[in-house]
Amino acid sequence: MLGDTPPESPLVSVLLPARDAAATLPHCLRSVQRQSERRWECVVADDGSRDHTAEIVRRFAAEDGRFRLLALPRAGLVPALNAGLARCRGAFVARMDADDLMHRRRLAEQLALLRERPELAAAGCHVRLFPRHLIGPGLCEYERWINGIDGPETLRREAFVECPVAHPTLVVRREPLCEMGYREMGWAEDYDLVLRLLEAGRAIGMLPRRRLLWRHGPSRLSRRAPEYAPERFTDCKAHFLARSFLAAGERYILWGYGGTGRALCGALERHGKRPSQIIELHPGRLGNRIRGAPVLSPDALPGLPRAPLLVSVAGAGPRNRIRAALTAQGLVETRDYFCCA
Repeated sequence: MLGDTPPESPLVSVLLPARDAAATLPHCLRSVQRQSERRWECVVADDGSRDHTAEIVRRFAAEDGRFRLLALPRAGLVPALNAGLARCRGAFVARMDADDLMHRRRLAEQLALLRERPELAAAGCHVRLFPRHLIGPGLCEYERWINGIDGPETLRREAFVECPVAHPTLVVRREPLCEMGYREMGWAEDYDLVLRLLEAGRAIGMLPRRRLLWRHGPSRLSRRAPEYAPERFTDCKAHFLARSFLAAGERYILWGYGGTGRALCGALERHGKRPSQIIELHPGRLGNRIRGAPVLSPDALPGLPRAPLLVSVAGAGPRNRIRAALTAQGLVETRDYFCCA
C-alpha cells in the first residue's frame, strides 16, 4: 500500500530472482503486496535484465518500502539467488518466481505451519499450474502427484521420483538456508537444495492447500536451461543416492529396466554402484543378464540376499502396486528401498 515502510525486522523475506521479467513481474509483485501477513520484505535480485524489470521494482519500492531492488550484473540464477539471500533479513525466507502468483494467505499459512512444527526446516504448499490451455496430460499428472504430497514423510518417500516440492512454494528457516546456500552442480539448484536438506536430516513439511499459481510455458527456465533436462535430474538423483542410501556398498537390486531404470543404472555406474540383480516383468529380459546382473522375476526377490533396493518404474500406479507388494514382504520404504523415476 502507498506509504508502507519496511519493517525494522521483517518476519519473512521473499527472495525473488528476476531476469527480463517485465511482462509478468507487476502481477507477481501485486500478489506479494496483498498478503494477509504484512511482516514481509521482498528482495528482487535482478540478474542483469535488459527490459524494464528494474524500473518496475523501483516503482513498487517507491510506493511500498518493503520492496527492495538488488541490481546485479548478469551472472545466472544461482549467483542471483545467493546475492539476494545475503540481503534477506527475515527469520524465514520464502522463494518466489517472477512469473508466478501467490494466494493472499500463502505466507500466513506456511509460517503458521512452521511455527507449529519447530522440527520442520522448511515447508512447501500445493500448486495450480497455469495457463490451463497449455497444460497437457503429462503436466496434469505431475500436478496430481506433487499435490498428493501432504507431509514430511510422504515428501521424503517421494524425493527420488521427482523434486517433491515446487521451489517457488518453499518457505525455509533462514539459518539452514544460509548455511547451505545455492550451488551450481549442473542440475536444478532447487532439487539440489531439497535433497541436501533431506540428506542432512532436515524435515520438509507441506501445506496441503493450493497457495501458488505456478506458471508453465515455453519461456520458463525449466523448459529451456540444460540444468533442467531429464538426464540432469537423473544425475542429481544418482549423486545423492550414491552418497546416502547406497553409501555402504557397491551393489544394489534394481527393479525395472525400462527407460527410467536404464538411465538411473547408467548414472549410478559413474559412482561405482552396480546392480547385483535386476527385477523385471518384461518376458524378453527375464533369464538374461544386463550389465552383468541376472534378470529375475519379482517372485525371486524374497529369496535374494538383503540389499538396498531401487524401484525405478515410471507411473504412480505401477509404483504403488510395487509398494504394496514390498510392504507385504515386510520391507520398509526409505529404509529398505526407494522409488525412483
